[in-house]
Amino acid sequence: MKLAELCKYLDTVIPLPFQEDYDNSGLQLGFPEYEITSALLTIDVTETVIEEAVRLGSSLIISHHPLLFRGLKKITGGSHTERIVSMAIKADIAIYSAHTNLDAVDFGVSRKMASKLKLRRVKVLEPLKNGLLKLVTFIPESHFETVRDKLFEAGAGVIGNYDQCGFSVTGKGSFRAGDNTNPFTGERGKLHIESEIRLETVLFSHLKTPVVKALLDSHPYEEVAYDLYSLENDNVETGLGCVGEFDRPLSEIDFLNMISSVFDASGVKYSALTGRQVKKVALCGGSGASLISKALGSGADAFVTADIRYHDFSDAGNMILLVDAGHFETEKFTTEILYDLIIKKFPKFAVRFSETNTNPINYL
Repeated sequence: MKLAELCKYLDTVIPLPFQEDYDNSGLQLGFPEYEITSALLTIDVTETVIEEAVRLGSSLIISHHPLLFRGLKKITGGSHTERIVSMAIKADIAIYSAHTNLDAVDFGVSRKMASKLKLRRVKVLEPLKNGLLKLVTFIPESHFETVRDKLFEAGAGVIGNYDQCGFSVTGKGSFRAGDNTNPFTGERGKLHIESEIRLETVLFSHLKTPVVKALLDSHPYEEVAYDLYSLENDNVETGLGCVGEFDRPLSEIDFLNMISSVFDASGVKYSALTGRQVKKVALCGGSGASLISKALGSGADAFVTADIRYHDFSDAGNMILLVDAGHFETEKFTTEILYDLIIKKFPKFAVRFSETNTNPINYL
């Protein structure tokens, strides 16, 4: 299939607008019209991973960490990134990355950690902000169900685990068609009163274009009246980190051993033991130290993430058990997420897990 087809799917199911401002997710390298035969999944793109892709005949590498964070001013082989880009271009290998947008979706990195730990009642730790819009439109009664259903098909009306959400009320709409119009109902030059239904629904901001298109394509009026409002509501199903509970509490030592085992984490770092049992756990794959206050506010007994700073461990006191399980270790299951997504949509497309260990950190 074409690279563009896979990229379009991934860009939609792991929305690019969900990524942080500093990030660079999406297609990193390659032409959309490329024919791709298989994909290799990895956390990082390294020279060894490129060599592995060449050996396997994979025309696409999909990584969690983007290869290109900042623009390259030259490609002379003088840096690690330049050499990888050069190797990929020579081998006709495309590179796609899903980073902080994969952190933010409701099936993302932290949720995968929670699943591996078998946590229950999992919720977002820091909900995504400024990501919701409200659509208000006015539809003649005869076409209400048609237009409403097309809006829902385009992705409007999703609130948490519910979809097809909307509110409607019947009223009277008025308009007068001009000389150069072809009105759906009424006559040119005469005031017309039409029984209409006001529909209100919500949508993610990144779905604005397809939802508005669905509205305009399905609505019978020449001129469609609609309003879009930005909402300040938090999107409670998407965002960074998550928090959940064990069915039964664990001792802190048993919990630490579980983290080491589940994430195959050597040299787990942790703050002073609090002496309490661990039942409620906050998680954030990768560098999540900025969410420590959120973890405390959630009432979690422990917070598992990576790249925690020295003073953060000290400041934790006996308020919460901070656990640094390693950056790579807390993100290692991202390839499983990507595999499941791709195979569900393209079951006959060949997807392989890289056998290259790209973790740059070693332990004695």
